[in-house]
Amino acid sequence: MNKYYIGLSVTYHDPALAIIDDQGKVLFAEATERYLQNKRALNCAADPLLQVQDLLEQHCPAPDAFVIAINWRKKRPLYENVVASLGCLTAPGLLKTGIKKLRSPLRNYQLHHMIACQRNNISSAGLNLVRIIREHYPECRISFTDHPHHLTHAATACYSSPFDEAACAVIDSFGEQGSMAFYHFKDQHLNCLYETKGTGSIGFYYMKVTELCGFDWLKGEEWKVMGLAPYGKLNRELYELLKSTISVQGFECQHHSKNLFSSLTALDKFKRHDQDPIAQAADLAYTGQYFFAELMSSLLQHLQQQTGCKNLTLGGGCGLNSAFNGQIKSRTDFTQVFIPSAPADDGTALGAAWLALRHDHPDLTISNDRQQPLSPYLGTSISDAAIEKLIQYNRSLSIRHLPDSICAATANLLAQGQLIGWIQGRAEFGPRSLGNRSILADPRQAKTKDDINQKIKFRESFRPFAPSVLHEQADVFFADYHESPYMDKTLYIKNAMQQQVAAVCHVDGTGRLQTVKQQWNPRFYALINSFYQQTQIPMLLNTSFNVMGKPLVHSLEDALAVFLTTGLDALIINDYLICKPGK
Repeated sequence: MNKYYIGLSVTYHDPALAIIDDQGKVLFAEATERYLQNKRALNCAADPLLQVQDLLEQHCPAPDAFVIAINWRKKRPLYENVVASLGCLTAPGLLKTGIKKLRSPLRNYQLHHMIACQRNNISSAGLNLVRIIREHYPECRISFTDHPHHLTHAATACYSSPFDEAACAVIDSFGEQGSMAFYHFKDQHLNCLYETKGTGSIGFYYMKVTELCGFDWLKGEEWKVMGLAPYGKLNRELYELLKSTISVQGFECQHHSKNLFSSLTALDKFKRHDQDPIAQAADLAYTGQYFFAELMSSLLQHLQQQTGCKNLTLGGGCGLNSAFNGQIKSRTDFTQVFIPSAPADDGTALGAAWLALRHDHPDLTISNDRQQPLSPYLGTSISDAAIEKLIQYNRSLSIRHLPDSICAATANLLAQGQLIGWIQGRAEFGPRSLGNRSILADPRQAKTKDDINQKIKFRESFRPFAPSVLHEQADVFFADYHESPYMDKTLYIKNAMQQQVAAVCHVDGTGRLQTVKQQWNPRFYALINSFYQQTQIPMLLNTSFNVMGKPLVHSLEDALAVFLTTGLDALIINDYLICKPGK
């Protein structure tokens, strides 16, 4: 019997869909924002009606049964049911006054809005999938499962890791009961050590810092805080105020009811307003990130002491903080750290599918290669047939098919200083471009950063770009080098090497690197190696193939739109080199 497990992340932000077979092999995993070309896909279904039929045809041949698994418990917490009964989770309900303030740095209406959106998404989960399955596979059996939110994060982190045993921390904004959960992973089993309850949340704390900096956490602009932080310095008054709003003790995280609201009012004097220069928030970003690292270090060190494990897996939205991730080994007693390619809510689609499979087959070993992290290249591809059709009707672009020399030709263009759009194979699962949906450039010249920001990305100048580096040469450039397969850790670039790769060296001398190995991505490795042979620099500047405010490109049409409306010099898709007229 051919049975497929479809995991859905039905969180109101970052919905996603994953498909695995009955042995746990990942057949497909991708955030819904890519197909919709709608950044974060807020309040969108995880299973777009017009997409799922194609996905099932491509990845689920001859199906007999489907299991649809979601990343939240359908049975909702008591507080949520109470405020729903009071009408607080409706549009007029957000305007209600006289309700006791929740112990949180966010306002009640913000929290209730998130809860209401989440509740709606859970109740409608899988509607589109069931419609398509009933219509096209009427004999298939369909069953449904739902799983605790933090457990789906933990499953993604642990089952995609190379570890047989690890401590696992899930730290985000909120789950069913609280914002964090801690596990011991061994022999394919996840044993929950502790799960927090209440509104205490490092995720909410960082969202508040983002808001104070003048950025929008609904748009996922926590990235900007990390990028801006190295331009600032520690503000002691601000630090003490932040400390008065939140603390951790052991596994517990609390917002202090006595000081919280007065401290939040006092923090308003540090807030950057829209008309203020971004530089005004630099000290706020630095201090907020500094205190975040202290909170996280305390939690993770306690987890290490409780488990005795030297291996750590980290899930939840706070796992995207690459600036801190690179410090975990030096700030705790963990010696190996793994963060999945999609640690935030999009990744829980995969965790939900794996948990559903493990529920049906408790003794099954997930069939990933335990010696290597899971490949992130699990999404959609752009076919040669689509490019051939473009060639057929194209009247202006120069398109050459270079099956035997595409890497050498691209490396030559990069060495000449050209800015390249690079699309190969299947798209990455997670928020970062890892060499299959990338904009690439020569990392040697500092001005390249400004060229990309001004001509292509249309984003703020303070945000850094990542180095993708050959594993064999990485320790020549990075101090205390350790692997970063998903661009998940920021490390210090050695002083002697910073000027050699100035375009990927941030103001504090760091780079959020991607380790590139031949067995992980042969085509991308070959490209960087070809560039290395020409320049003696074994890395490329790598940034996501999009413009600010949009997701990574998804289709050929998306790629062409970015190519033709920005300062990209060339576009490479599979073995095809595409140039603009006159180039």
